[in-house]
Amino acid sequence: MRKPLRAPRLRAAAIIGALLAGLTGTGTGGHAAAAEPTTVGEVTGVTPDGPHYRLTAGPAQARIGFVTPETVRIELAPDGTFTDPTGKDIVLPQGSPPPTRWRDRGDRYELSTSRATLRAYKHPLRFALYRADGTRIWSETKGLSWDAEQTVQTLARGPREQFYGAGMQNGRGNTSHRGKSVEVGVDYNWNDGGHPNSVPFYLSSAGYGVYRNTYAPGTYAFTDPVTAAHKERRFDAYYFAGPTAKDVIGQYTRLTGKPFLPPLYGLEIGDSDCYLHNANRGERHTLDALKVADGYVEHDMPGGWMLVNDGYGCGYENLTEVNKGLAARDMKMGLWTQDGLAKLAEQVKAGQRVAKLDVAWVGDGYKFALDGCKDAYRGIEANSDARGFTWAPESWSGAQRCGVQWSGDQKGSWDYIRWQIPTYAGATMSGLAYTTGDVDGIFAGSPKTYARDLQWKSFLPAVMTMDGWAPSDKQPYRYGEPYTSINRKYLKLKESLLPYMYTYAAEATRTGVGPVRPLALEYPNDPVASTDAAKYEFLTGEYFLVAPVYEDSDERNGIYLPKGTWTDYWTGRTYEGPTTVNHYRAPLDTLPLFVKAGANIPMWPGIRSYQDRGADSPLAWDVYPRAGSSSFTLYEDDGVTRAHRSGAYAQQKLTVRSARGGLALELGALRGHFSGKQTARPYAFTVHTASVPRTVTLDGRTLPRLASKDAYDKAVQGWWYDPDDRGGVLHVKTGPLATDREAVLKVR
Repeated sequence: MRKPLRAPRLRAAAIIGALLAGLTGTGTGGHAAAAEPTTVGEVTGVTPDGPHYRLTAGPAQARIGFVTPETVRIELAPDGTFTDPTGKDIVLPQGSPPPTRWRDRGDRYELSTSRATLRAYKHPLRFALYRADGTRIWSETKGLSWDAEQTVQTLARGPREQFYGAGMQNGRGNTSHRGKSVEVGVDYNWNDGGHPNSVPFYLSSAGYGVYRNTYAPGTYAFTDPVTAAHKERRFDAYYFAGPTAKDVIGQYTRLTGKPFLPPLYGLEIGDSDCYLHNANRGERHTLDALKVADGYVEHDMPGGWMLVNDGYGCGYENLTEVNKGLAARDMKMGLWTQDGLAKLAEQVKAGQRVAKLDVAWVGDGYKFALDGCKDAYRGIEANSDARGFTWAPESWSGAQRCGVQWSGDQKGSWDYIRWQIPTYAGATMSGLAYTTGDVDGIFAGSPKTYARDLQWKSFLPAVMTMDGWAPSDKQPYRYGEPYTSINRKYLKLKESLLPYMYTYAAEATRTGVGPVRPLALEYPNDPVASTDAAKYEFLTGEYFLVAPVYEDSDERNGIYLPKGTWTDYWTGRTYEGPTTVNHYRAPLDTLPLFVKAGANIPMWPGIRSYQDRGADSPLAWDVYPRAGSSSFTLYEDDGVTRAHRSGAYAQQKLTVRSARGGLALELGALRGHFSGKQTARPYAFTVHTASVPRTVTLDGRTLPRLASKDAYDKAVQGWWYDPDDRGGVLHVKTGPLATDREAVLKVR
């Protein structure tokens, strides 16, 4: 038997890493570091330069200008010559600059918009940013400094200021970086402590963010003072002033690109393997992928797409036939593009809809990797009506608009689960909406760790299982009972929650904020949310709190629930936050999962694939009322093509009002148009309430009360109250309703 083919890949990564280690840094020209850095001197002149202003400080030149009323760019050229190695790669074309006002205040110059003022102190040159009301946002404690190796900015740190970002930082990121240093750059360390998919951007709880416009690696030390260094003899940074972290992320992604909207199959689980010439499995052929796809169908498990090759010696054959076979099994075909993109057009025409990139050809993870991501994304769209959908390791700023950021090759273990939890929610703070790792890693693992890992990763937007290099195949149906049933349970739950997840994916394309979120993003004023007490949990959207089990235990301790009423998804038990839950019973089939009061969760019940949906399929709403009112606006489009970019989508809002007299569920019309939009559909509501209603009416018409679950299941419309279902649940069916009309369900 031939040896596994992964070794050449590791050697390639090691060779590239060694070559990078031998360089002194991007833009340094290979010079040795100076003995003492140079700090910018006093301002000796100011000159208008179109929409910018130039400041002269000895041989150095600074150039500043506002991009929007809240976004300002500062550049410094130590030798007076401005350069931009990123060109048009990352920063997108922006609109006309806002009106600005330039003033000389004696000790400083001020450049102001209606929202912010940048101060440039003269003796020596030092910058500070203020809001229009005079509140300081950030300030340098000394001027910019440089040597032959790097350029450093030094900022004051507030007494309670917290910091997030720098891209995918393995094992950290969803809690504050305060007091710590993070590296931004390629290191090929895909385990705990590594930083694949780095982003030269961070944000502060003081209400600002910073993007360093560069391909050079850097180090951000969030000590006192804060220092941010990049290995280049130039300085180029954009500053975003915003009232909230969400606003700052929005400004950053307006500049560098909003996250793409994946197709619906991209939010289903993917399967990756090596078939042709797989030394680990014996001789197989690409058509054998269809046998694996059959396993998903036979075990009633969702499966969205398959990578039918791994480029490390595993080629492919019979693509058209493989694509037809996968389509018959409700799956899309993807390919691992280890050898580059030269054949992408013909592969897409043969049915490829997913492109996975790799370190063996994307090089050092900066410009080359970003170009590869964009080219693969555009290649899918140029040769089909589908949306670009790529997976990429070791990417950079801008990659959020073209790919899923994947954390690399790891070994399945309890420790793997532990450090993966904070990684992906933390990456959201850098505008990365779709980040993930392989279920139970690519190597090692066990039936138990697979089940536990799949549970919580079902609450990530994108997820993939990869098994071409493990001792045996790692599909979710391979392990026998009870594991197969547990894995099916969570994949089916993920599938049913597609309307909820897809709505947040659409939101990410508008706001830059991804579906998976650290507690600190939604609860910025909670002093616990930024600490390690919240490190091993996250939010999916605003309403699901996920606290994975990362030990071989049937009990989970230290679950922090922030302010609000939280309902255990499985039992219906409620908790009032802020509180910490200990001794939570979590046998192998139970993921600690909580839903916040006020949640109105749209769902597609009873499907294995989004393609199971038809013109008459129901939409379900899982409702957790709270005092007052709450609402959720569902987003829908055709799920596959790019027509949504031209306005082909629809939205429907459910508002729930709670008062002493009962509940009112106000369902708005489905507004908008797209191909396949339902003109009528039945609705099913599950309303979590401890009291048995007297009557349930739909648009003033009394619905029949049904005597049992069996009667309810058989009925077209009506209601049934189950006191034994999660603390008491009201089940309501409406029958088909026209989607262009509003409807009101009242519960008394």
